[in-house]
Amino acid sequence: MNGKLVTKLGFEKKAVALALAAATQRERAGLGREEILNELRAVQDNPGAFLPGGVYADLAAELTAQRAKADARRGAELRPTPLPYRVWGEDLIEPGARQQMDVAMVLPISRAGALMPDAHVGYGLPIGGVLAAEDAVIPYGVGVDIGCSMRLSVLPLKPDALGTDEARRLLLKHTRFGAGVGFEKRDREDHEVLHEQTWREQPLLRHLFDKAAEQIGTSGSGNHFVEFGTLTLAQPDLGLEAGEYLAILSHSGSRGFGAQVANHYTKVAQALHPNLDAAARKLAWLPLGTEDGEGYWQAMNLAGRYALANHELIHRRLARALNVDPLTTVSNSHNLAWRQRVGEHDLIVHRKGATPAERGQLGLIPGSMADPGFVVRGLGNPDALASASHGAGRQMGRKAAANTLAKKDVQTYLRERGVTLIGGGIDEAPQAYKRIEHVLARQRDLVDVVAQFTPRVVRMDTGSEDV
Repeated sequence: MNGKLVTKLGFEKKAVALALAAATQRERAGLGREEILNELRAVQDNPGAFLPGGVYADLAAELTAQRAKADARRGAELRPTPLPYRVWGEDLIEPGARQQMDVAMVLPISRAGALMPDAHVGYGLPIGGVLAAEDAVIPYGVGVDIGCSMRLSVLPLKPDALGTDEARRLLLKHTRFGAGVGFEKRDREDHEVLHEQTWREQPLLRHLFDKAAEQIGTSGSGNHFVEFGTLTLAQPDLGLEAGEYLAILSHSGSRGFGAQVANHYTKVAQALHPNLDAAARKLAWLPLGTEDGEGYWQAMNLAGRYALANHELIHRRLARALNVDPLTTVSNSHNLAWRQRVGEHDLIVHRKGATPAERGQLGLIPGSMADPGFVVRGLGNPDALASASHGAGRQMGRKAAANTLAKKDVQTYLRERGVTLIGGGIDEAPQAYKRIEHVLARQRDLVDVVAQFTPRVVRMDTGSEDV
């Protein structure tokens, strides 16, 4: 056998070398040229039949990947009109977010979608967008802060058991915020997520491991926070009696690690679809079943687990400092993609700033630095792809907030609600957000409210101009 014969069969690039390697093995096994050529033709015709193993498995895998990429390029033509989708709280949503969702719904891989009442403009899929795709994942459909999530710990203490000064001291000592920030090495805690084999299974993850290890147990910038407050249960639930409890609420993600994964695989996806319409460039996708698609899926899920680990360590530190164990915890991710049954199909559901809300599933929907957040229980609404809002949602961009809001007005808002703020910028002021009560009122068919969390002492990263 030689390269010319293999090339004549139609093999290209890497497949030629793999076909020759397999043919050499078959020659050594005593097969003649024509028999080997017939086997190679069979692999070409149905590579999936050879994937489970054997001498042609590597060739079959390469052919499968090549065809998926070719299909993706051919399938990059957008639909002429968006698929229909439901919108909750349409009166609260800016036109730009609707336009972004419309673009998402003309992708050839899109099958269903929904827009939550906290929706606003993002990169690619709007924040508050939910998108179901077939056999593909969109890095910017998940977002840059992969695995961004919430966690609540309810403590066996009354709210007045912790004074403001002590709460402030604990947050300053046991939390860290900001880009590139981590605990000093002697104070850094370990977590099982750092010992996963996954970190060693692709070069990108190996490269990012040290950064992730240095920043474990910390929070990012922007709207990330850790806060002490009062959890109010009007009736028994969550395994607790009705009443008021001291609680910890945090909002954090996968730090710089997740952002680099998102940016790396977005570039890969865009290179795979060079002719994709400019309006949809940020929504370039990776076919699952290919090396790149499975690589992103693996890295995305690792980033999701890493983000939850950050929360676990934050809450562990604070509970240990108070010498208590939480009575219960609630957590959820709201920047991730899930395999989910939608109607009669298994699809990839992207939630970019949306809370999973399957029937009976608990979740957390925060307000702002000075407004209440809520524990909710999902109703599993199929039109929303079993989703709900992930917060109040911005009604004013960061620059607009910094340029138009007065520091004294924000300070008055905090003081009237009895909130002590550590860090935090004008760009994160409560006035920059929609009213959480308006957002909740527009999704009563998506979730039931279980409990209310009222913030008291809040820590965030410093902003463009501190409050």
